[in-house]
Amino acid sequence: MKTLAIIQARMGSTRLPGKVLLSLGGKTVIEQVVSRVRRSINIDEIIVATSIEKNNLPLIKKCSELGVRVFVGSENDVLDRYYQAAKLFKPSNVVRITADCPLIDSEVIDKVIETHIEKKTDYTTNGNPPTFPDGLDTEIFTFEALEKSWKCAKLSSEREHVTPYIIDSGLFTKANVLNDTDLSAYRWTLDQKEDYEAIKTIYENFGNEYFGLKTILQFVESNPHVSNINGFITRNEGYIKSIETDKTQKL
Repeated sequence: MKTLAIIQARMGSTRLPGKVLLSLGGKTVIEQVVSRVRRSINIDEIIVATSIEKNNLPLIKKCSELGVRVFVGSENDVLDRYYQAAKLFKPSNVVRITADCPLIDSEVIDKVIETHIEKKTDYTTNGNPPTFPDGLDTEIFTFEALEKSWKCAKLSSEREHVTPYIIDSGLFTKANVLNDTDLSAYRWTLDQKEDYEAIKTIYENFGNEYFGLKTILQFVESNPHVSNINGFITRNEGYIKSIETDKTQKL
């Protein structure tokens, strides 16, 4: 297998519990994410990676109904969850998608994958630095890079957020995909109730038709009140919190 997409998802979000099964456009969040990732022309297989906590059983059931494979692993060591899931398939490359991105764009995913393959890097993203809206983040890395990171990463942030060791260790070749216009100020991710209200408004506007980055941008630019709903929330709040935990680890 060349390219495996792993969508990390769980029910136990601290800021918005059960968010992956919230309703968006008549479907659950996880349905919308899976549907959008399935539109990618460069992904060979999709698997949802969740944790062993019992509260994830409704999520596992929903994935079964969608016909998408599920891997169950560590709750907090998400790097281990990714590695153990990927090891079952031994892909050349792994695409990392999070289930809090129900506006993820398959064309953006494919652009990141194609750049990764063209440049033959160990790791490619569109978020370092970010120029796409928060919520369209895509990462792809080789299985070998994932395995080495799994063996070597020690810090809490490295284990919880999967790729910091690959990004920061200096051991891997990297590439970043830039958008033509810097849209990083837009927040299209699902982490808090205000995010849900904003994203729900977008889904309600488009109904059942597929809509991607350009269409969403036109809508929010014409309706600035939508971005104001959640615009006050800090980007990567969870990762920042993990960095604080790292400092405690080092003491």
